[in-house]
Amino acid sequence: MFSIPINTSKILLSRQKQRNEDIRGPYFRDQTAIIHALAFRRLKHKTQVFFAPDNDHICTRIEHSMHVSSISATICRALGLNTEIAQAAGLGHDLGHAPFGHAGEKTLRFLSDHNFQHELHSLRVIDKLENKGKGLNLTFAVRDAIVSHCGEAIEQFIDISKAPNNLENLKRLPKSPSTWEGCVVRVSDSIAYLGRDIEDAMTAKCITLNDIPSDIKMHIGQTNSEIIKTLVYDVIDWSDKNGKIGFSPEIFKYVTKLKKFSREKIYQNPKLKYWNHYSDFVLKSLFNYFKDIINKYNFNFDLYSSNNSDLESKFGQFIESIFERYQDEHADNNRIITDYIAGMTDTYALQCFKYILSTGTTGF
Repeated sequence: MFSIPINTSKILLSRQKQRNEDIRGPYFRDQTAIIHALAFRRLKHKTQVFFAPDNDHICTRIEHSMHVSSISATICRALGLNTEIAQAAGLGHDLGHAPFGHAGEKTLRFLSDHNFQHELHSLRVIDKLENKGKGLNLTFAVRDAIVSHCGEAIEQFIDISKAPNNLENLKRLPKSPSTWEGCVVRVSDSIAYLGRDIEDAMTAKCITLNDIPSDIKMHIGQTNSEIIKTLVYDVIDWSDKNGKIGFSPEIFKYVTKLKKFSREKIYQNPKLKYWNHYSDFVLKSLFNYFKDIINKYNFNFDLYSSNNSDLESKFGQFIESIFERYQDEHADNNRIITDYIAGMTDTYALQCFKYILSTGTTGF
């Protein structure tokens, strides 16, 4: 039912640079490339929902990625799909997320001239920024699933695109993934964060169990594990019967209601609004600071380390490490600054902000 068209099977295995595959196979090899990537390691200090959490039990971006990978593999296994594509894409789907979660993404989109979206930037990270500008050289199937994941969308089901997406120089998100595994990753992203965000919000005392509507608790569940189990089994059952990846109409009604509840009671909670405003100021300050620096030093890398500023020195080292890439694509300063800030962890962004505050160079 979910077979791969013969004329696309070779495309799914293709890489940007040809290489001989090894004992791991193409898609498991992609997993290992992702988990060794610097961008993946930094996810452990990036916000999922709650700003720079001190509580070890609050979900971070790296945990969310592992949840998506695990859920995707479970659904694919039940439907006879390729679990290794889904696992790899799940691990890598948020490599391009900005510090401070979606609040940080919104700020960078405002500041940048390049329509910053974390899905597009995840593809940029794996294709053009990792490995000192050489990229990770992942398979088309994994790259496509990563850039197409868009788990924030409210949709009952997802069908694959009529033809493989063109991933070169994308300016907007693909409407649909090119593979069924990509569709599964997209659904799994929603499943992974819905229950966990509820759990974290209660840990952070933003909501209580009594705040959750009774019909949601009755039909989907009230704990993370209950919600995941209900939604995973529903997706497997409905997808197997309908030849598309999605929720049954009955369960989707409550998924939609749960997303609305989370948006109003968690994401727009006064506690989160305060930190979102703070993170906006932090990133705008950093952007202005690095804009002044790059305008002053341009690409004279000796100047970045000439005045004993560790922050300026590291910025210069970053640019120099992938300078050939920036030359090849004629990158402007906004693109370079956006790449640098997007790669920061929450904690490093705060350290940089404290430094520029101490020097009085916020630009405001």
